[in-house]
Amino acid sequence: MSRLLTTVSAITILAGTYVSADVPKVIADIAPVHSLVSRVMDGVGKPNLIVPNEASPHDYRLRPADAQAIENANLVFWMGEGLTPWMERALEALNNDSDVVEFLALKESTLLPFREGALFEAHDDHDDHDDHDDHDDHDKDHDDHDDHDDHDKEHDDHDDHDDHDDHDKDHDDHDDHDKEHDDHDDHDDHDDHAGHDHGEFDPHAWLSTNNAKTWLNVIAAKLSSIDPDNAGTYFANANEARNELDDLDLEVNQMLAPVRGGKFIVFHDAYQYFETVYDFAASGAISLSDASDPGAARIAEIAARIKSQDIDCVLSEPQFNAGLVKAVMDGTDATTQVIDPVGFGIEAGSSLYPRLIRAMAQSLVDCLK
Repeated sequence: MSRLLTTVSAITILAGTYVSADVPKVIADIAPVHSLVSRVMDGVGKPNLIVPNEASPHDYRLRPADAQAIENANLVFWMGEGLTPWMERALEALNNDSDVVEFLALKESTLLPFREGALFEAHDDHDDHDDHDDHDDHDKDHDDHDDHDDHDKEHDDHDDHDDHDDHDKDHDDHDDHDKEHDDHDDHDDHDDHAGHDHGEFDPHAWLSTNNAKTWLNVIAAKLSSIDPDNAGTYFANANEARNELDDLDLEVNQMLAPVRGGKFIVFHDAYQYFETVYDFAASGAISLSDASDPGAARIAEIAARIKSQDIDCVLSEPQFNAGLVKAVMDGTDATTQVIDPVGFGIEAGSSLYPRLIRAMAQSLVDCLK
């Protein structure tokens, strides 16, 4: 009898599904990733969330409890250094048996290059972004990066170039570098992303539901590799979640239909994955990065665009300087709404991701109607 009780205590029967008592210890860095992992783990266990969704992922400081949770984890899901650069150091404390999934490094992920300038002139055409067909020059520059044949010319033409691996060496060859740096207030914004493993790519890739659908399978596969007893549950949940996201895409497109053609400005350039999936492009961003405020020249450039092109909407974010939004809207008829890419104010868990995408669409509709 005691042996039978021991066996029974080692398992749990939940909704007719066999669930191992030894549930993997899983970590997710940001709330949208945590939501996708939670959805796949539904009925088995719950992952731990590191960055609260009211905090900026880029600048978050680990608490001792966070560091301990990461150190004890069997499996870690994170976006990558381009979004949470501090996470790299924390991952060094992981034990050798831990598995780490970096979504920005996955070959299955669709990544978009950073847009240049306040008004996105270089990337107005979003067609075929999935294959990066509209970025022939970017791909050529990347392919030629090793020998830097055109680096000197490219540096003069593009102050905001992401790849500065040989910056110190080339600095002596650019007598006008300091002058150019002073002439471009937004240069510092761009350099906040330099030096990261994926510095040429926008790290907000979770805002593409296409990426999310792909990652659900990756999450299920990784969980199954360390918890094969529950593999059936993980893959069934992932399949259900993909169907839910298909329905969400239809819903969001219906929501946006009445305001298509409206023009909007975002606070910082975090939304191009959402814009690409739903074919609704922003006209510019007040700030390129979430790591620093824009300079006066960039603010003036955005303000001029709002006035000259009758921009209808300026979207602010709850974590950042509302005064900058007011400054660019001054003297215009534009309206404003709050939008957030990580789910500010939404309860963390499996439902956060679809609620986040739906809330972003609703903010855009409310601002443009």
